[in-house]
Amino acid sequence: MTLSRPERRNAMTPGMWRGLAEIGDSLPDPVRVVVLRGKGTSFSAGIDLQVLSAAGTPDGPPDPAGPDFEAWITAAQAGFLWLRRPDIVSIAAVHGYAIGAGFQLALSCDLRVLADDARLCMKETALGIVPDLTGTKPLVDIVGLPRALELCLTARTIDAQEARELRLAELVVPAADLDAAVTDLAAALLQADPATTRTVKELLTAAPGRSLEQQAAAERQAQAALQRSRRGFALG
Repeated sequence: MTLSRPERRNAMTPGMWRGLAEIGDSLPDPVRVVVLRGKGTSFSAGIDLQVLSAAGTPDGPPDPAGPDFEAWITAAQAGFLWLRRPDIVSIAAVHGYAIGAGFQLALSCDLRVLADDARLCMKETALGIVPDLTGTKPLVDIVGLPRALELCLTARTIDAQEARELRLAELVVPAADLDAAVTDLAAALLQADPATTRTVKELLTAAPGRSLEQQAAAERQAQAALQRSRRGFALG
């Protein structure tokens, strides 16, 4: 998938969020790896500020005091949440700026590959709004609460090297090598069969909320269910 508003550095609009959700709803079953990138000089410069100035219009959010405001945010979040589905592995290929909503979109993906010119920033606080496109949980999960607080409340920009140090990037590569690196990663991910990939992703995703004993039990149950689904399996 390619964000394609290069003239606005792929600044995001409600229409783009609806489009992302529609792609998730219509994704063909054989698709196992989803790569998300931005056209032009940046991944995404975040929310198009014209959206905020259009509050109360068909193109902007409804009145926060009204009954439809949270439903509007729910619909926007749907374009981000499906990227964590267990039947796919999602990769954000990030170059240039990933700001605010763009950073949250990258955080929605399972894996992030950054070009060395990437710049990440959780800008919302500086605009007087809350990061509400599902990015706060993965940010805290990855970097920890203290660093997440610092990044959100200062709204400072971090470069690709710091992103790697904070575990926000699985790989950092020269900008010219970004496409090749993502292609190689996708090919490696496709080596495992779909059922195993899904089972392992579900198992790992749930691990942070479990004790060691609970995770050990989940491993046993997952292994048994996976192997029961296969005929002729024999332990070596």
